[in-house]
Amino acid sequence: MIDLRPVGYIIGLLVGVLGLTMLVPFGVDYLYGNPGAGNFALSAMITVVAGGLMALATANASLKALTIQQTFLLTTLSWLVLPVFGALPFWLGEPNASYTDAFFEAMSGLTTTGSTVFTQLENMPEGTLLWRGLMQWFGGVGIIVVAMAFLPAMKVGGMQFFRSEGFDTMGKVLPQAAKIASSIAVIYLVLTIAAVISYSMVGMEFFDAVVHSMTTVSTGGFANSDASFGAYKGAPEYVATVFMLLASLPFVRYVQLLNGSAQPIWRDSQIRAFLILVALLVGVMAAFQMLKGGFGTEVSIRESLFNISSILSGTGYSSVDYQLWGAFPVMLFFLMGLIGGCAGSTSCSVKIFRFQLLFAAIRSQIQKIHSPSGVFIPRYQGRRVGEDVMSSVTAFFIAFMLTLAALAIILGLLGLDAVTAISGAATALANVGPGLGDQIGPSGNFAGLPDTAKWVLSAAMLIGRLELMAVYVLFTTAFWRN
Repeated sequence: MIDLRPVGYIIGLLVGVLGLTMLVPFGVDYLYGNPGAGNFALSAMITVVAGGLMALATANASLKALTIQQTFLLTTLSWLVLPVFGALPFWLGEPNASYTDAFFEAMSGLTTTGSTVFTQLENMPEGTLLWRGLMQWFGGVGIIVVAMAFLPAMKVGGMQFFRSEGFDTMGKVLPQAAKIASSIAVIYLVLTIAAVISYSMVGMEFFDAVVHSMTTVSTGGFANSDASFGAYKGAPEYVATVFMLLASLPFVRYVQLLNGSAQPIWRDSQIRAFLILVALLVGVMAAFQMLKGGFGTEVSIRESLFNISSILSGTGYSSVDYQLWGAFPVMLFFLMGLIGGCAGSTSCSVKIFRFQLLFAAIRSQIQKIHSPSGVFIPRYQGRRVGEDVMSSVTAFFIAFMLTLAALAIILGLLGLDAVTAISGAATALANVGPGLGDQIGPSGNFAGLPDTAKWVLSAAMLIGRLELMAVYVLFTTAFWRN
């Protein structure tokens, strides 16, 4: 039988820490004189007590080494339990949401999806807006650690390909995974501070700069306005683009750079492919805008650069309603949301490296057709790709498409129209944020959806953020056998 005590102990500590961080928006609301500050104090007390009791009840657990089963449980249950408590401030205080809406917002925040059910954000207390930003910030750094330390060990979706890179390569400088995580946290914090300074320098008010820095670096996309990033035209869009792209690159490369090794950055085919794709898409979209939309050169480039970077990275900001640009841009934005950034970053969706591995396998199969007696082995970054990696990647693609189809059908059965159902399923599973259509498009939100649909989408966010297999394996009988 699986020993659940180590899992419960770690989750209890995480819940307790989450409760303590609620004191930050409590302090902000208190300083601003907002009457709802006490709700954060109450939420913090409930969360800290619950986490503390959970940790005390499992304090005799052995944490020397987690089994693979415990690792899977810890990864999934952490992202399931934390939103349960992260929703409390939204439920007990402003905006006095139903628990369904509060949980949806919390899950969207911690998974850095960015879909929202809240309206009139401009009128919300500062503490509530800060809590939304903090949840995405924590979720961003959390998923980097999971991607580097957990998913490779669990062999999820081909991530085992990066196992030696994440530990052996880094082990020469930082021998323990905990040190790797701490180094990443430092880089993450530095990027956030740099974003705060940059936003402030281009005219954004300090509080807005802080919140948007957290939701930019985490590629989360929560904004302080119903207009999303449309309230900050011009220079802030360029600043946001820079940090969204930086956050979409593998953070292990930043650690290596700080330790005197710049070559891995230039040699990383993920980074090259991602940046080339961004440049190509921006060029096509900007040209389309100038030729078909009649926009000026600077406006076309800026709006294309910002919105493409936002959707491709999975941030989910929108500065305009790009659905008004025409059918071609809408389809392009939908497909971009299914690509994502680099593995080991805060970005989401399928990830660039999986498409590269898939294309390598296709090329190898085509070569075998031309030369049946030849031996053609898929390679990635000069390394041979093992059959276990290709099987994992193939399984991921199949599971992703089947899950997307199932979610769209379920949402359709719940009364959503085809565009809303399909794009809602895609944006939740890929953790992008906005969908398509009048209701959940870049100028709308998810408030009007049925409660059942919100729970379905919340589950999709969790499944997508943890790369599907980390969740699905828990539902197999083989997993629970000794």
